[in-house]
Amino acid sequence: MAAALALFFLTVATVAPAQTLTVLHTFTGGADGEDPYAGVTLDQQGRLYGTTYTGGTYGGGVVFRLVREGEGWALSPIYSFGSQKNDGSSPYSRVVFGPGGLLYGTTVYGGAENHGTVYSLQPPATACKATLCPWDETILYSFTGGADGAYPLYGDLIFDQAGNIYGTTGGGGSSGGGVVFKLARSGSSWSESVLWNLSDDGGGSDPMGSVIFDPAGNLYGVTSFGGGGSYGAVYELSPTQSGWSETSLYSFTSEDGNGSGGLVMDAHGNLFGVTGGLTGGNSAVYELTPQNGGWSFAQLQNFGLEYDGAVAAPTFDAHGNLYGPLPTVNESFTGEIFRMTPSGNQWLYSAYYTFNGSTSGLPLGAVTFDASGNMYGTGLAGGSDYDGTVWEITP
Repeated sequence: MAAALALFFLTVATVAPAQTLTVLHTFTGGADGEDPYAGVTLDQQGRLYGTTYTGGTYGGGVVFRLVREGEGWALSPIYSFGSQKNDGSSPYSRVVFGPGGLLYGTTVYGGAENHGTVYSLQPPATACKATLCPWDETILYSFTGGADGAYPLYGDLIFDQAGNIYGTTGGGGSSGGGVVFKLARSGSSWSESVLWNLSDDGGGSDPMGSVIFDPAGNLYGVTSFGGGGSYGAVYELSPTQSGWSETSLYSFTSEDGNGSGGLVMDAHGNLFGVTGGLTGGNSAVYELTPQNGGWSFAQLQNFGLEYDGAVAAPTFDAHGNLYGPLPTVNESFTGEIFRMTPSGNQWLYSAYYTFNGSTSGLPLGAVTFDASGNMYGTGLAGGSDYDGTVWEITP
């Protein structure tokens, strides 16, 4: 069935029109941060928010904001990790807006046990007249590294209608393969519960991305190892009266690559993701389609061994085109943003933008669009010291 569908969803390479890249900020490795692994988030005023893994005043990374000023952009670090005890360190994930209009995110390390945190940020309660006005951070949960999980990685936090928070950790749990967790408000604090312990069996282990909801309240995620083989799997978690049940939807092979990237769902309930060549496999864009009570898998584009390290979820634009970053981990520090365009029963692939590795390169984080169709993201490399960049690509 998978082979037939791979033919049905024939992918044709097309040539993308020239796009223009503008570097909005080049990181220095100082107070502004260094190594932006994650993408950026837009607010309603067009300001950009993001994270860096290292740098900042205390070396544990920063949360930054970019604001248009005249013809350019001005960056300010709104929080520097390490500025207070047990506040977290080294964020891989981006910040997202959640309940109360606050920013929410995770760190890989830090916290009370140095196994990572979930945190929120809000502007200072009183007006700040200084150039740099740090926001107020609240640690919602510190992972212990035991049954509750450890090391939340690249995925965005998500929220249900009640304001509960959901995410994954790359380690910890009863089997050591990570967990899917939920944080629920309990008075003025938050309590964590483990929805599912991930292991090499079934849906696999070691998730790098987070989970997403469908309209019925089911959760979907991807693991990078285990499953039916050693390359991870796509899994579904469904709520039951006694908890949650897991269903493995597809196990990746070496031809597919590892399930390192996250997922996105279209309006028809189809799932899309990107694999990475973490253990010598290929990288590919894929689709999972509900069919006859099960799921059908199709590769939309196979990149072979050219790219590895893909960890982001793909992103749809307003026209239904699918985009995602593909870093090339080699001495050139390059990579591309791919575009998949639906055309009848086909998906047409094109390299939307190819990085030169000098101005910017190594795109890892998910991309985002403004209302005008401009794309924003980050590069782990680029700039005079190769400390990373924030960029805009205009069509």
